[in-house]
Amino acid sequence: MTRTFEAREWTITGMDCAACAAKVKGAVERLPGVQEVDVTIMSERLRLTIDAERTPPEQVEATVRAVGYGIHPRPAPGAMLPSASSSDHVNADEPETGRPWWRTDKGHLMLMTGALLAAAWVIELVAPPDFARFAFIAATLHGVLPVGRRALASLRSGMPFTIEMLMTIAALGALAIDASEEAALVLFLFAVGEVLEGVAANKARDGIRSLARLVPKTALIEEDGETREVAAASLAIGQIVLVRPGDRIPADGDVVEGASGVDESPVTGESVPRLKEPGDSVFAGSINAEAALRVRVTRAAEDNTISRVIKLVEEAETARAPTERFIDRFSRIYMPAVVGVAILVAVVPPLLAGAPWETWIYRGLALLLIGCPCALVISVPASIASALSSGARRGLLMKGGAVIEVAARTTAVVFDKTGTLTAGRPRITEIVPFGGTEKAVLSLAAAIETGSSHPLALAILERAKADGVTALPSTGAKALAGRGAEAFVGGETVAVGSPRYADERGVLEAAAREAIARLEADGKTVVAVFRPGKLVGVIALRDEPREDAADAVRQLKALGISSTMLTGDNARTAAAISGGLGMSYRAELMPEDKVAAIREMTAAERVMMVGDGINDAPALATASVGVAMGSGTDVALETAQAAILRNRVTDVAALIRLARAAMGNIRQNIAIALGLKAVFLVTTVLGITGLWIAILADTGATVLVTLNALRLLVFDPEERA
Repeated sequence: MTRTFEAREWTITGMDCAACAAKVKGAVERLPGVQEVDVTIMSERLRLTIDAERTPPEQVEATVRAVGYGIHPRPAPGAMLPSASSSDHVNADEPETGRPWWRTDKGHLMLMTGALLAAAWVIELVAPPDFARFAFIAATLHGVLPVGRRALASLRSGMPFTIEMLMTIAALGALAIDASEEAALVLFLFAVGEVLEGVAANKARDGIRSLARLVPKTALIEEDGETREVAAASLAIGQIVLVRPGDRIPADGDVVEGASGVDESPVTGESVPRLKEPGDSVFAGSINAEAALRVRVTRAAEDNTISRVIKLVEEAETARAPTERFIDRFSRIYMPAVVGVAILVAVVPPLLAGAPWETWIYRGLALLLIGCPCALVISVPASIASALSSGARRGLLMKGGAVIEVAARTTAVVFDKTGTLTAGRPRITEIVPFGGTEKAVLSLAAAIETGSSHPLALAILERAKADGVTALPSTGAKALAGRGAEAFVGGETVAVGSPRYADERGVLEAAAREAIARLEADGKTVVAVFRPGKLVGVIALRDEPREDAADAVRQLKALGISSTMLTGDNARTAAAISGGLGMSYRAELMPEDKVAAIREMTAAERVMMVGDGINDAPALATASVGVAMGSGTDVALETAQAAILRNRVTDVAALIRLARAAMGNIRQNIAIALGLKAVFLVTTVLGITGLWIAILADTGATVLVTLNALRLLVFDPEERA
């Protein structure tokens, strides 16, 4: 019989650390007919494929609730813009990360346990000891019951070694040896720790939630001369939307009418508004600052820029770092080992040396709490999630922890030239007149090129417009294949063409040849403007480096990273551009040559490749880590492991700084987690510290590493060391 599997997604609420995700995953993947289970903490998502005949979705939801977490369905993958916030689905019987901490189940448990503990201390002061003892027992039982239920649910799911199980054993064991006051205090501190973990995790999610909130809920659509308000998620490709001054743009699209400055900082982090005119592209979530725009929608809601960024960040959580995978494997061995050592500590001294049972059982119980690996397990994903969120807000996207680790170890950066180091379009760099003025040369050239879409023609027309030069009237313009273009101006045929064509027409003299040779030696493209028998002037054009390219190379050098340019251009042009930037180059390369060059370099170094075009995709995939510029093609963005949305070359250095900061944060977290446990492990066995210090060592370390990871949310990778 053929089984039918379908993809399903749910939002899981109440997950605060990697151990929570492990419990949900472990419980669900044991259900029959369930495959490909994926649980992510920051996006609060459970994704799986399921045979609904063997396990209905309702059983998945019941299983998740049984281990102590809230759950509600998400739309089918790709059906709409993913929501990183679950605040739209509040259910009174579920823990809800969108609520204040005091309204969550964990908050209620902490407050009630704390109140009972405080009442027990008051009773201890004013009543006989037995009354206080019963009050502490009541506080302990109130605190341990919900924890014990979660422990039993995890045990039934095949996960005996959870913090809930260790807490339950420790609390009940403390009651058995008449340490009810400490048992109640430990449970209260445990509840405090869980609340703090929840607050910290919720803070880490804010970066992703803020992205989801950038896109407005509604849009003004224009149809048949009328304007009406519709849901932004319902916009279809080709529809025209009106964006008033001050409004957020509801969809990715192209401006069809109007001119206005658009603040793209919410999307790309670029602080200076950019002028948008008809034909220019705009991002969903950016802010129209000045005048009304009419925008034609080019991407559906589920595929707009914000949605793609959120998807990249969510998917990045599943691409776990090698360090994280190692710690996960280590914790599976570590937990049973700690339980075994705790049993030996509790049993061996009384049996072999006649030591007091109560003393060593107490120390064994404390050791159980110290041994919980929560802080160690969350040390890596907390830092990774914070780094991903921080980068996404600044237009620096990395597809997972593995990418962060590799980027942090980068020793060489390879740049594509056109569209990456350069703007991707030629500009006039110099005009040399012969017997006239620069304006006369430009006016005549513009007359011939009016109406042409050739890149050199567009550069000439753009310069004429910028200089306020009016093109002379012309007729009969036509292109001359391989030579240039000509038109009828002022009663004679004039031309803009290559130096070879000008030489064929006999208009080049010694001074002109010398000027052309000088300009071409600088890697520039030269065109001649001439009348019959007379050279008017020459124009030099070049695809110039971006304004920040040289600064980017300097920043990379300061980080100890070498820079190389790969280009299909001729060696003369490559040498001129790379020389001005202070980097090495390889020229006249086909796409397959770029791949070969990358392979050669990766044999000795960890190479980051930065590119933007379809022809860069193979090289991006070959490098240790591929980075796509935000203006690049979809192919480059999909192939690369990271992306830079702001089209700033200096962001390459910023991305590496962020990756290095994340890896430094991870090392700090591991040191905190293991260091605290090592100290209190020794002090507990020696009898210096007890149960309540043990739980502080566990939950305190977890909170410390989470708070340390949150520092990455305010880390500015653009600040140079």
